[in-house]
Amino acid sequence: MLQIALTILIYLILVIPVGIYVYHIAAGKHTFADPVFNRIDGVIYKICGIRPQNSMDWKRYAVSLVLTNGAMILLGYIILRIQSIGLFNPNGIGAMEESLSFNTIISFMTNTNLQHYSGETGLSYLSQMLVIIFMMFVSAASGYAACVAFIRGLAGKTKDNVGNFFADLVRITTRVLLPFSVIGGMLLVWQGVPQNFSGNTVVDTIEGAKQIIAMGPVAALEIIKHLGTNGGGFLGANSATPIENPTILSNLIELYSMMLLPGACVITFGKMVRDRRRNLLPDSLLEDSAAGAPKARVRKGLTEWMYGREGRSIFAAMGILFLIGMGVCFWAESQGNPALAEMGLSQSMGSMEGKEVRFGVAQSSLFTTVTTSFTTGTVNNMHDTLTPLGGMIPMLHMMLNVVFGGKGVGLMNMITYAVLAVFISGLMIGRTPEYLGKKIEGREMKLAALCIIIHPLLILAFSALAVGTQAGLAGITNPGYHGLSQVLYEFASSAANNGSGFEGLADNTLFWNITTGLVMFFGRYLSMILQLAIAGSLMKKRFVSESTGTLHTDTMSFAVILVFVVYIFAALTFFPVLALGPVAEHLTLWA
Repeated sequence: MLQIALTILIYLILVIPVGIYVYHIAAGKHTFADPVFNRIDGVIYKICGIRPQNSMDWKRYAVSLVLTNGAMILLGYIILRIQSIGLFNPNGIGAMEESLSFNTIISFMTNTNLQHYSGETGLSYLSQMLVIIFMMFVSAASGYAACVAFIRGLAGKTKDNVGNFFADLVRITTRVLLPFSVIGGMLLVWQGVPQNFSGNTVVDTIEGAKQIIAMGPVAALEIIKHLGTNGGGFLGANSATPIENPTILSNLIELYSMMLLPGACVITFGKMVRDRRRNLLPDSLLEDSAAGAPKARVRKGLTEWMYGREGRSIFAAMGILFLIGMGVCFWAESQGNPALAEMGLSQSMGSMEGKEVRFGVAQSSLFTTVTTSFTTGTVNNMHDTLTPLGGMIPMLHMMLNVVFGGKGVGLMNMITYAVLAVFISGLMIGRTPEYLGKKIEGREMKLAALCIIIHPLLILAFSALAVGTQAGLAGITNPGYHGLSQVLYEFASSAANNGSGFEGLADNTLFWNITTGLVMFFGRYLSMILQLAIAGSLMKKRFVSESTGTLHTDTMSFAVILVFVVYIFAALTFFPVLALGPVAEHLTLWA
């Protein structure tokens, strides 16, 4: 528990300065690195014909995002199909099969990185770099750009300008993802992660057998897979193998890489909303505020106090959800397996099945909760071997998809729940709901409801299809409750754009490649477009004055309300199927 507490404490210290830096990037404010990055961005703008000063409304922004991602999907698919050429292919990897290529390219462009293949045997170095690593940058930057546009819409400084998608994509890549990746990649190389273009090495083991040691640009992939909350591993065993994650320090580097930027999104949101309100306070509030003090200074101080805590309440709600899940997962894994205890085997270290000894139960439970809360998908232990309740937590957090989430997506989902929360609270007191100074009316609620419904619909409908067809049942390798959990986990991971899996599922088939590919695609773009539409609708509305009946959304009480709304919705949609899967398995195991 001390390990976990210290890891989280250090994270809270790191996330604040990173959040402030990202806020300056998103808001177009000055940073210390501008003299360098302005020149780099200028060259890219000139080559690509980008005019960053050209503003976009939410519709044009969404179309630009989808079309750009679509063009890259086509290009990546072609590369996977022709990767057998000799370029950067020292291990002689053949072309990827059609349905697997479809699944893989959709997976990496949607920031999911679900892998129905093993990287060391399924991809050439050309594909690893031009498809996998490149898509990890672009998909992460696309999600972050959508989040920034969403926040601009909520801030509502103008009626139709949410920014320029292409400029946002470039700035986020060059000023955030690339420099952080260079620093993090060097740290991983320092800890022993390979970074080369050599072919695999065959060595003699002490038992006299032969073993293949994978080589390649591993560190470059590792850092952006975590930093971009992507999750696809260079190797099939992902961050559980010492090649990708050799030490406890590399484990911490990967943990913080996953956690920093999603948390920074929330801080960015709070600061951008605060900026919007600085010039909206009426002069009547300033008259008696501070005798002799300049109005501008008083206005700034009042705004900091009244509106600077919007991000904190969202961060607090996410933090509560995370800590509850973390506690349950750690407790469940610490209890061990009663079946082994009955055989007289010691369970003093907890359930160590599927875990690396160098990490143990504590770091494995923390990594499991982080990777599915921040929707990264990387693993340092085998999730299929978690105890039933321990495995339910990552599954549940992907079903919620609001516990920080991936690059910007988690914040956008939580704001959607915030809209729902203020609507419900408004109904209870007979008042038109408001959020961030704007009235929440029929259009916003219809869009929010549709956005919230899409996620469970994709998970439950496709899970029903899988257990109701022979093609789906053929992939289930465990009978009974755990088999259902495998199916639920696969589609929850796909819909949440997470990418981890209960790897006991035989998923490299036509059925699983196509169905998960569709879930990943719709789970990514439908929600994102609807959320941009919500922001576009709100930004056109006039600000309303606060009154005694206004629900303050910047308080700890609202954070608690938000947590209850999220859990109630999860219980209404997912509890029946969870009861048939992990809950039933837990009761059977401990009976």
